[in-house]
Amino acid sequence: MIMKSTAIILAAGSGKRFNAKKKKQFAKLYDKPLLYYSPKAFSESKADEIIIVTSEADIDYVAKDIVKKYEFFKVKDIVSGGNERYDSVYSGLKVASGDICLIHDCARAMINVELINRCIDETLKYRAVVPVVAPKDTVRIRDGEFGGETIDRSTLCIIQTPQCFYTELIKSAFEKMYKTDYKSLGITDDAMVVEKFSDTKVRLIEGDYKNIKVTTPEDIMIAKAFLDAENG
Repeated sequence: MIMKSTAIILAAGSGKRFNAKKKKQFAKLYDKPLLYYSPKAFSESKADEIIIVTSEADIDYVAKDIVKKYEFFKVKDIVSGGNERYDSVYSGLKVASGDICLIHDCARAMINVELINRCIDETLKYRAVVPVVAPKDTVRIRDGEFGGETIDRSTLCIIQTPQCFYTELIKSAFEKMYKTDYKSLGITDDAMVVEKFSDTKVRLIEGDYKNIKVTTPEDIMIAKAFLDAENG
């Protein structure tokens, strides 16, 4: 059976840590906005459709100056996000028509087609998949102003996106979450929702160290270096 996949690209945040007048998702990475890069990668991947979640005020701009301008024909819809990340995810889920959904932060502009396709293939096997990379640095628990216990790096991983699920599974988990006192649970990503509100275990697969999250202006410099390397 052929399974249809939907990519949900989250671009509704304010990007406060980016510390710039322009919203992070519209900051220029060379001559294109940051939000250009993720739809481009998903457009070239196995994903069948794309939904972009942004703020209500930015929908027209995204439609005209990104989707139409760069001819991202796989973009099925542009919807407004919510107050929190999980609210924005649910806004996308409500209009997703794929059997599988890939939830991706647009701040991870260096996402590549190979990882997207591998996520889709692995989700068909495991129903819930998250790409991860191993931390390169030593990690310690901070004890006030002093160093505490050093954690064994082999037990740790750094979570990336896209986080990928059977759509029915993740939607059901979100619906159950909204019926609880979920704000007290400290939910930070979609895998946590699935783990807390379903019996499905999330499969961890190898991510990509280039798939960085642009959070501060310094990260733009790193992303530019990756693009320079790709373009020779």
